[in-house]
Amino acid sequence: MHLVNIDIRLFLVVGIAAMLLLFISFLLIFIFTQRKKLQYQNSLQALSERQKNQLIEAAIKSEEAERHRIAEELHDEVGAILASSKLHFHSIKLGAGEYNLGIYNKARELLDEGIKKVRNISHSLHSAILQEFGLNEAISHFALKITHESLIVVTVELDHVHHYPMKNDISVYRIIQELLNNIITHANATKIHIISEYTSQELIMKISHNGLGLTQQRFEELRFEKNGLGLKNIQNRAIFLNGELIFSQRETGYQIDIHVPTNQINT
Repeated sequence: MHLVNIDIRLFLVVGIAAMLLLFISFLLIFIFTQRKKLQYQNSLQALSERQKNQLIEAAIKSEEAERHRIAEELHDEVGAILASSKLHFHSIKLGAGEYNLGIYNKARELLDEGIKKVRNISHSLHSAILQEFGLNEAISHFALKITHESLIVVTVELDHVHHYPMKNDISVYRIIQELLNNIITHANATKIHIISEYTSQELIMKISHNGLGLTQQRFEELRFEKNGLGLKNIQNRAIFLNGELIFSQRETGYQIDIHVPTNQINT
């Protein structure tokens, strides 16, 4: 009887141990499977993000190439045609009467304005100043041009730590350019102030103005709309730079903060 009890207890212990071992085995298999599944999902997500960034980079490069092509055509072909027209137009003045002279002067004024506009558009599309002198000079030049051509006063306060051209400056510049164009077009602002600051880890750009603007929530809503192509382009460039855009309302107007890791600007 005693031996039977021992056998029963031994059987129970072995059975319980076997059940525990089986449970632990299933638990380890489950944990291993879940970990593999999570690793697979993370790999897919990383691949998806990488593919997304590659598509954005390809789109940005394509856009810059198209800008460059259009700028060259405007400068070389349209600019040359307008300049030639001006020379031919000047010969008309010699045979113009007193009445026609006023018409001639007005027409020449419009032609000069057209030549100037074509030149400005060409310079805006092309990034020669940026490539030769760097981001600060390009922003300062664009700010001066805006102030000269409109009722908006644009002031700059730029950090000169990095005064030389860097590889991805073009994406930062296009973000600034697009944001300023949006402010001019939609904000009814009269004052714009641009600040840049380089830290050991990031470039911080701040654009503040006294007009109507966007909050972060409104920006997130608008960039997905069909008419929000400009905002979508801005967001794509920010994603490409692994940067961040922050829209906020201040007491004196609105502000846009742009944060870009410095290791992304020169990679």
